[in-house]
Amino acid sequence: MLKPRVVVCLDVKDGRVVKGTNFVGLRDVGDPVELATRYESEGADEVVFLDISATREERGTLLDIVRRTAEVLFVPLTVGGGVRSVDDIGPLLRAGADKISLNSAAVRDPSILTEGAKRYGRQCVVASIDAAREPDGIWRHYTHGGKTRTDLDAVEWAGRCADLGAGEILLTSIDRDGVRGGYDLELTRAVAARVSVPVVASGGAGEASHLRDAFTDGHASAALLAGILHDGLTTVGELKTALRGWGVDVRWTA
Repeated sequence: MLKPRVVVCLDVKDGRVVKGTNFVGLRDVGDPVELATRYESEGADEVVFLDISATREERGTLLDIVRRTAEVLFVPLTVGGGVRSVDDIGPLLRAGADKISLNSAAVRDPSILTEGAKRYGRQCVVASIDAAREPDGIWRHYTHGGKTRTDLDAVEWAGRCADLGAGEILLTSIDRDGVRGGYDLELTRAVAARVSVPVVASGGAGEASHLRDAFTDGHASAALLAGILHDGLTTVGELKTALRGWGVDVRWTA
């Protein structure tokens, strides 16, 4: 049984880490290489690097920053943003990424999930789901950094992605992003029940109890966070200490 993971996200725009609320109001919070180094030293189990403007700007991911970030890390690195075809996956893996996150490209051509898993292994392919709840109660999936609404039911789309070959689901609640009121546990549970691959809960972390709830009530395999670390409100080590105190068997780091 894999231990629950604490994952730190670096949203990168123009070569700098940024953070906003509900995917808007972005502010600069630092250098990606420096932050990746700090969070690994604090005990992060993984780092996610998302080039959030690459798809909208119709360009590839910034390979140089990916390479420099990967060079300082010993924990796994997931990279997303700007991947347009299966041929874009190889250069990112060679630059040091361990896993590749796919959103807009998978909606445009779902076969990228199957072909990516076939070429590089299912463990390298992450389906990124950005979901917002609508008045009828359905979570709708969004692409292009949360800017473009699709007709896809986010829960069903997550299931289809896993069926096509995705080895992990990175599930972000747009409604909860940056609000710090806790993850969308209902959404997380629904996706975890639909798929047999790990689900990474994202959007809403404000304190240690929110991570605990993502694991125990949301049935997530990992909890992703960013803002409360960027703003110095806590550290990964402090979060893990609290989680272990509640009996959540996270990996211990000295």
